[in-house]
Amino acid sequence: MVNYFKEDNDDNEILPTFGSRYTNEPIPKYELPTNGMPSKVAYQMIHDELQLDGHPAQNLASFVTTWMEPKAERLIIESLQLNLADEDEYPHVIKIQKRCVNILARLFNGDPEKKPVGTSAVGSSEAIMLAGLAMKWRWRKKNPSGGKPNIIMGENVQVVWEKFARYFEVEPRLIPVEDGRYTVSAEEVVKLCDENTIGVCAILGSTFTGEFEPIEEISKALDKLEWDIPIHVDAASGGFVAPFLYPNLKWDFRIDRVVSINVSGHKYGLVYPGIGWVLWRSEEDLPEELVFHVNYLGGDMPTFTLNFSRPSAFVVAQYYNFLALGHEGYARIMQNLKSIADYIGDEVEKFEDFTLLSDRKSLPLVAWRLSSECPYDAFALSDKLREYGWIVPAYTMPKNAEHLAILRVVVREHLSRDLAENLVLDLHRADQALRVSPPKKRTTEQKSRKVC
Repeated sequence: MVNYFKEDNDDNEILPTFGSRYTNEPIPKYELPTNGMPSKVAYQMIHDELQLDGHPAQNLASFVTTWMEPKAERLIIESLQLNLADEDEYPHVIKIQKRCVNILARLFNGDPEKKPVGTSAVGSSEAIMLAGLAMKWRWRKKNPSGGKPNIIMGENVQVVWEKFARYFEVEPRLIPVEDGRYTVSAEEVVKLCDENTIGVCAILGSTFTGEFEPIEEISKALDKLEWDIPIHVDAASGGFVAPFLYPNLKWDFRIDRVVSINVSGHKYGLVYPGIGWVLWRSEEDLPEELVFHVNYLGGDMPTFTLNFSRPSAFVVAQYYNFLALGHEGYARIMQNLKSIADYIGDEVEKFEDFTLLSDRKSLPLVAWRLSSECPYDAFALSDKLREYGWIVPAYTMPKNAEHLAILRVVVREHLSRDLAENLVLDLHRADQALRVSPPKKRTTEQKSRKVC
């Protein structure tokens, strides 16, 4: 007779997972265990702990993709072991990356005759660092004896821009938002520019309200200045939205002053994290001094990244989406997401104390504030929705509007109309429950600790 509970049995397949002693003891958390455990037990223990996290379909806080087609997932598994840095060993992976860059350059209306260039990155954070460095190097060539470089951007930028400024010694000149204006204006941008401005960061899809900044207006305002100041477009969220929902909106390489664009493939590019892209209008806009050439992997390989070794999986997954969806497929998905966002926005506006802040001509998201007469605050509503499984973030706005706390629902491919209807029902449940027993409102100091 087989002893199924014998711990030293070589055949782990006949040992019941929850009959193992490992499930009756705390698992190692801070030190490497002396002895391992059966692989299926290790898998199950980790799998079960991860189940305690929020469900991806109900995570309405993140812009990051949480669902892909099974065939895409299969390609990801098949290409995880292919190192994107090994160009000589995996030349077809590099060809796929170059194809993606070319597809994006054309999607963003780049001129093939000017030879747009670009690269993949771990995400938009790395892509932004690379674009910022290119702007700094170009400025330094034009101003070899210049002063301290500065960059113009709004207080609503993603934190990576402040990281770039600090890490690479560039003065950040931040434009505060105001109650009622949550993006930068062209007038505010030009006020801060001078001969040491390396560039302007304009956002196509604010993290806070989803709004597109007036990139064409900013460019026209910069035309009136004596200095040649380029624009970088942070299209992390909007780069895969605007071309399909608002094709006539000028924000990309159709504007001469736009020299570089970053976009997150793992947001509305519909790929799992992490994959980002950065593109330059022409080869001249990417200083050659920033490109390194290595040969220790076999053959000459030019590289311009902060990271080096990483899997090819998500570049491959991006190319799969381009082939499988095409322009029509992306457009259909974005139209569906906008339709669902419009539905949620319409329902939010029906609440007595809710005021919509997001507009209907930007990202497919819904952001709203609560009136001062509301018996509870945004954080209480966020906490109550969490009890129902929904992750809806509440956070304060940037400098000059810190007193304003808002909630935001990001509509991604994972959120169907049916799920959206359930969200609205739970919003009503939460509103009614909080009106019956409203918690104490948080102070401004307590609210400021909340981060997006």
